[in-house]
Amino acid sequence: MKILVVNPGSTSTKMAVYEDENPILLRNISHSAEQLAPFGNITEQQDFRRQLVLDELRTAGIPMEFDAVIGRGGLVKPISGGVYEINQRMLDDTLHGCVMHSHACNLGCLIAYEIAQMIPGCRSFIADPGVVDELSPLARISGSPLMPRIAIWHALNQRAIARRYAEGIGKEYEDLNLIICHLGGGISVAAHQHGRAIDANNALDGEGPFSPERAGSLPAVDLIRLCFSGKYNEQQLLKRIAGKAGLNAHLGTNDMREILGRISRGDEHAKLIVDAMIYHVAKNIAAESAVLCGDVDAILITGGMAHSEYIISELRRRIGFLAPLYTFPGEDEMKALALNALAVLQGKRETKIYD
Repeated sequence: MKILVVNPGSTSTKMAVYEDENPILLRNISHSAEQLAPFGNITEQQDFRRQLVLDELRTAGIPMEFDAVIGRGGLVKPISGGVYEINQRMLDDTLHGCVMHSHACNLGCLIAYEIAQMIPGCRSFIADPGVVDELSPLARISGSPLMPRIAIWHALNQRAIARRYAEGIGKEYEDLNLIICHLGGGISVAAHQHGRAIDANNALDGEGPFSPERAGSLPAVDLIRLCFSGKYNEQQLLKRIAGKAGLNAHLGTNDMREILGRISRGDEHAKLIVDAMIYHVAKNIAAESAVLCGDVDAILITGGMAHSEYIISELRRRIGFLAPLYTFPGEDEMKALALNALAVLQGKRETKIYD
């Protein structure tokens, strides 16, 4: 089976071509601020990015002969996990504003569908977007009926890691209880119970531990007072939640290599802030063990910061008593997308309907 993978990000578009499980082309197409400046919103970038993908295929000499095109899922309305065949309802919701956030990932389904339409018999999919919502009824309830809890998290990578771990021990993902933590620009922590993420934080909008770019949970009353202080407008405050927040706000950078370098050179303030982040990550992981009533088969740590021996050793010191802890540094969303499409094409997994 031949599969094209398209993964649009804020400043780049990743693409890959797989033959079954084997990558034959991997590209990361960078977009400068000058290139993106003419576009008024994310969806206006659709034709520009699609053409770049087609140009890369042409340059690499890869013919337009694919069994499937799979794109990174966008931040549309909450849906259950799985693989979705792209339909008109999904396209309409993405194009006409039924999205929870304006983000480049919303282009994934649009570009995948358009390219698939150019190829006879080719199917188009998304898989496990960041809005996968399988929360238990208890997890949805917050202290205010006006603000029920929702999950925006690293569903694609967490599920891929869960399946990789399960395969490695000769079991199925659906047979296990796992706590999985993705340590990236945002940090998501989820409790996976027999193949469903029954609790996960909103890693984008301000919930859970703070991260290199995001504020995490904040004191609610202080936040309300800040909103009415007159010091900041709405967009500036939103940046204080996601973007100019977390380590970036405290230390002036979101580059963990730079920050860890500062710590190694004796910067006590940087060490304090990073230790506080680790503390809150550990606290959130421990909280998910209560969701699973202590029945935890393993704790899996993934994402870019999982490369850091310092961060992992400190997490292990705090939460190692809960369950065995395993690390899967980095992320491989491209392979995860390709394997999801392949599972459908081989009849091992059924597609779901977006409605």
